[in-house]
Order: sequence, then structure tokens, then C-alpha cells
Amino acid sequence: MTEAILVLEDGRVFRGESYGAVGETVGEIVFSTGMTGYQETLSDPSYRRQIVTMTAPHIGNTGVNDEDDESQAFWVAGYVVRDPARLSSNWRSNATLDERLAAQGVVGISGVDTRALTRHLRELGAMRAGISSESTDVESLLATVKASPSMAGADLAGEVSTDQTYVVPAIGDRKFTVAALDLGIKGMTPRRMSERGIEVHVLPSGATLDDVLAVKPDGVFMSNGPGDPATADSSVELLQQLLERKVPYFGICFGNQIFGRALGLGTYKLKYGHRGLNQPVQDLTTGKVEITSHNHGFAVDAPIEGTFDTPYGKGRVTHVGLNDQVVEGLALLEQPAFSVQYHPEAAAGPHDADYLFDRFAELMGGGR
Repeated sequence: MTEAILVLEDGRVFRGESYGAVGETVGEIVFSTGMTGYQETLSDPSYRRQIVTMTAPHIGNTGVNDEDDESQAFWVAGYVVRDPARLSSNWRSNATLDERLAAQGVVGISGVDTRALTRHLRELGAMRAGISSESTDVESLLATVKASPSMAGADLAGEVSTDQTYVVPAIGDRKFTVAALDLGIKGMTPRRMSERGIEVHVLPSGATLDDVLAVKPDGVFMSNGPGDPATADSSVELLQQLLERKVPYFGICFGNQIFGRALGLGTYKLKYGHRGLNQPVQDLTTGKVEITSHNHGFAVDAPIEGTFDTPYGKGRVTHVGLNDQVVEGLALLEQPAFSVQYHPEAAAGPHDADYLFDRFAELMGGGR
């Protein structure tokens, strides 16, 4: 096996063996607590320019297949695991994870004490890091890491978005048409809508108001995606124009942060973010607690109790994370618009939040 090193921005070094492609990479290092769903994680465009550490020790047990990817590529900048599976076993598997990582050019490292690494990131926060299996020169890699860009201020949605509009047809009778802005959309999201009789027109991240209105949508959706929401001025402006027209709106993750900004709220970077399949969130409308799938490093700054004023009437926080009281959902009270910070499509996790797609359909149908 080829020796590899992982060097963090603060100078901490982890040594291990090459996993996936041989090479050198840098990015923001984060951790994901999911015990399954690694293929969906790797192919989630929201991980653009991030090195992902898996806290579950055994990764790759079921190999990879052609059905579970959330997009057309593995977007992670790097991959850190403790004990990669020596054999993969699943009736759908057609390659090992190591083989797919190498084919996708993802530089990884194995044999790392991921528990120690995760504790370090929890205490000090997400930071820049680098992996190299080409050289074990720590000082050289550390200099490269310190010269790399920060995630704060990163405008990445355009790097992962579709180049041209495509349509995901409704399953069965078409009840509604939705214009979905692809800021890093996961494949399961339009599928969840199509299951409810929604025809989804997926538009590039740079779509204009005219592009959206040309679809003649019954509602507009903004997806998850990578980067700092503070850079998404064009998407915020587009959403404000749509809210002025009272077009029903649903946003997920990045789409929640854009909704917050459109309402006049601020966003901020979390210390180490939420990434995993086991995050408890309370729906403040019903009191119900959901176990949800998350992938976000930024959050909306809004008052959890009561309402707040917006240019479109009163707004309120609808969902809150029970681990740290982070805002996980927003809604307008006087027109049909809402969003959540987590992932109700949750292809790699539970389906507790699947009802949100029904809620969107009800809003488009004139329900409140």
C-alpha cells in the first residue's frame, strides 16, 4: 500500500494509507456521522471542495452500484476513512468503493483514527486540510493548505449546476408544474416530486425570472448546494421577484438559506456543521420530532420564538434542530412559501420528513 498523509490547517498530522486515487488534494475538512449511504454522500454536489471524514469505522462493505448516485459524479475533494472493507458484498454491487474513488479521481486516506480527528474538528471547528499520497512532505502540504481558499465567501453553485434545462416528468397524471433551480440538486429530489404528480423543470443556477416564468410554474423550488449563501445574490434577487408575485415556494438546505436572505435575515457559518442521517429536528407547527438527514455548514439567523417582519408579511421559524437549536425551517404566514434546512428526500436516511413534499403540493393546490 502507498503511504499517505493528512495535514490540517492548524498543523495536526494524521498518517495512513492511500485510498482511492493517488494524488494530492485540498479542501475544507468536515465529518459525516452517517453509518450508511456513503455513495449518496460522495455524489452529493453540496460536498464540492470538501474533504469528508466518515465517523463510522467500516466503509465500503456494500461496494457501489449504478442506481444510488445522487448526481453524475463524486464531488468530494477528498475522503477519510478508518477501516475500508477488504471485500464488498451486495447483490447490486458492481465495483468496490476503492475502485470507484480511483475512477472518479477522488484522493483518499485510510487507516486514520477518525474518532480522534472528529473530536479535533468538533473542538476547533471545520478547517482547511490536505491529503497527499504523492509525497509525505508535511511542511510542503501545509503550505499548500494555507494557500487554499476558505469556504467562507465561496461561490460554488455554478460549478455543480446543470448546463441546460431538463425535465423530470410526473409519474401518472400531471397535477402541477414546478421550476426547480439547480444549485447542486440531488437526483432524489425531483423524483420525490414526480411521485406526487409534479412535472419538474430543472433550470441552471443562473436562470433568470423570464426563464422561470417561461415554464409557467405552479410553484418554484430551490435546491441544496455548496458554498456560502452570502454569495448567492442573484438567486436571492430572483426569489424576491417570485415572492412579490406570490408564487408558491419550497426550498431545501441552500434554498432555505436563500429564502432567509430574501426575507431580510442573515446567515452565518456553523463551527463544524451538521452532516449525517441522524439529526433530531422538531416541527414547531405540530410538535413532532423527526430524525433527519443533514448536510450544511451554514445556517439562517432568525428568532426561534414568535414571528418576524419581512417585506412579504410575517414570517416564523417552523423547525429547529434539537442538538443545538439551529434554525432548520422557515415559512411566511401570509403567502405560500416555506423551506427547510435539512433533506426530506433523504435517499440515504430515514423518511420522517417526506411529508414536506406533500405540503408543497398542497400549497400549489391552494391549501394553507
